[in-house]
Amino acid sequence: MRRALLSAFFLLLTVHCSPLTAFAQYGSAPASNVPKADSNEVLKKINIEQRLGAQVPLDATFKDESGRSVKLGDYFKNDRPVVLSLVYYECPMLCNQVLNGLVGTLEAVTFTPGREFEIVTVSFDPRETSEMAAKKKATYLKRYRRAGSEDGWHFLTGDKEAIDRLAQSIGFGYAWDEESKQFAHASAIMVATPEGKLSHYFYGIEYSPKDLRLSLVEASSGKVGSPVDELILYCYHYDPATGKFAPVMAVMRTAGVLTVAGMVALILVLRRRRRDPDAWGR
Repeated sequence: MRRALLSAFFLLLTVHCSPLTAFAQYGSAPASNVPKADSNEVLKKINIEQRLGAQVPLDATFKDESGRSVKLGDYFKNDRPVVLSLVYYECPMLCNQVLNGLVGTLEAVTFTPGREFEIVTVSFDPRETSEMAAKKKATYLKRYRRAGSEDGWHFLTGDKEAIDRLAQSIGFGYAWDEESKQFAHASAIMVATPEGKLSHYFYGIEYSPKDLRLSLVEASSGKVGSPVDELILYCYHYDPATGKFAPVMAVMRTAGVLTVAGMVALILVLRRRRRDPDAWGR
């Protein structure tokens, strides 16, 4: 019983207090036409709004990792669903964790990009180049090590107009904070049907292989999933005005500790009553 009690305690402590997902800001120099914004105004712009059933702009033009001009619709074909991710290739942390999480999930899924589905990763920094995209693709193909996936995972760059069209269609909010010289953005991946309709959202930096596989199966038949909980997106909210994580992180951890304490107390009470059956009638 003591072992079970300790196991329950540490399991709950891990679930509630570890940084499983992130909502943060990283970046480099801004585009010259991005106006200076108040930090609070910047924070209002960064969000991922679920737009299930919305159409992505298939006519939006980008460049692939080889520098070839392509349309987004080129990857929506052959009855294959598409996994979408918006990152930027020189992001020092969060974007890499999104891609790392995606690779980790893909390794546990039997489906292969280029066969059962496509992956389209788009940089939301209009200054990034096809060379950067090619380098990032090589890095993740090497990490993924799935034969044939090079034909199914596409790394794109584009101008601000095309990027904004895509970002707005999927509800991806991002902004540049002039004061902190950082991009503000959130982390998630999306799944779309072969026709380009948004079908599923996965928040954070870790994604369930089982859920992703199911979403691909459903999206392949044109099915649109149900909304998912967005609360986890805000658990690690970075405030560019102070350069620190906002109090919500401490609040979430405090709530986790209280939950753990409550569960431990419940286990102790049940253990006592199990030893003393008469206690139930007291």
